[in-house]
Amino acid sequence: MSSEASEFQEAVSRFVRALGLHQPDRTPCGVPIPTSEAHALGELARRGELRQVELVHRLRLEKSTTSRIVTQLARRGWVERAPAPDDGRGVLLRLTPAGLQAARQLAAARQARFGAALDRIPAEERQAVLRALTLLTEAVDEP
Repeated sequence: MSSEASEFQEAVSRFVRALGLHQPDRTPCGVPIPTSEAHALGELARRGELRQVELVHRLRLEKSTTSRIVTQLARRGWVERAPAPDDGRGVLLRLTPAGLQAARQLAAARQARFGAALDRIPAEERQAVLRALTLLTEAVDEP
């Protein structure tokens, strides 16, 4: 591995640790639920309702993993399942009122955490940071 690739790897590792992404039982904003559940809540809050298969695609997880996440969210009382109206095998997911409240709390915690981080970046460098994150995402994103 080149020294530039090693330096890049180390920088990404430090970023992951600084955000707390290596802690599977809490979100980067410190909420004590798994990040995967937080992402599922966020997708459902943005979309209103989703077919479970669509959530699989949006989360980029396996069907079985997404099913376990949905089961856990349902146990928490945050998600309800219903048969898809036009497909007997399909499952439609929507947040319950408690799920909407949990999604709002997560969104507020994210806003606070990332807003505070953005405030620590000099204003004249913020666009460069956002562009770098976009480039990094595109570079590692699988087609």
